Amino acid sequence: MTGYGRGQAALGAGSLSAELRATNSRFLDIRVRLPRDFNALEAQVRATAGRYFGRGQVDISVRQRGPAANRPEVVVDLEAAGKYVSAAAQLRERFGLEGALTVSSLLELPGVAQTQEPTLEEGALEAVLEAVEQACRQAAAMREREGAALEAELRQRLEGIGAAVTQIEARAEEVKRGVRERLEKRLATLAPEIEIDPGRIAQEVVLYVDRMDITEETVRLRSHLAQFNETLGLRGPVGRKLEFLIQEIGREVNTAGSKAADAPIGRHVVELKTELEKLREQVLNLE
Repeated sequence: MTGYGRGQAALGAGSLSAELRATNSRFLDIRVRLPRDFNALEAQVRATAGRYFGRGQVDISVRQRGPAANRPEVVVDLEAAGKYVSAAAQLRERFGLEGALTVSSLLELPGVAQTQEPTLEEGALEAVLEAVEQACRQAAAMREREGAALEAELRQRLEGIGAAVTQIEARAEEVKRGVRERLEKRLATLAPEIEIDPGRIAQEVVLYVDRMDITEETVRLRSHLAQFNETLGLRGPVGRKLEFLIQEIGREVNTAGSKAADAPIGRHVVELKTELEKLREQVLNLE
């Protein structure tokens, strides 16, 4: 499911803003963009978002507004610089060299100038997490509203699938009766010409008809549908479990279609596969 949220918090003379976008993804992927001075807080930002999201691609962007309390500082090692200057003077005197050591070239020499990164100002961690948490709450609420609408649609599709299973069950019983009747009539016609034990004939008829029986498959189908319906009502991430149930439902539908070997049942199986594919597409949107 998709979600969007924004958050803001005061920091010193300025403020921080956080923006969060959540999109569909099979796994949880949290991507964080922070101002350079705040990079050390990435782990805490990820942990905060992880409490709200269990699946999806979550992009979090934090921006600082207003003056920063701390700026990078340039520290010059005067002692090292003096040694470079003295060494340059000695080289000119000893070897009769010309040229002067300029300030810019001196600052580029190793060990003369270093940049010290600023430390985080007081309250930075709390401000960042406050803004990120606000954004997470807004996005999570948006996803919940979308999830409620999606749940209603999935339940409606489940009802249609259950009705199709009922039709398959009714047709399967008709097919079994029809096959049994045709076999018995055919064998009754052949009986005067061949000598076969009637008990043996009856046994073979039962075995043949049983091979077309799809009761086991439809019972498992209904069990999977009931689990699917129950899982939809659970709190927390359910997407992966629903994906697994759709896979199992599809397996039973395929087996039932193969065993029944009946054109009307085959048409119902095609309809079921179409509905299952639509169900699968929607489930991919669930966390």
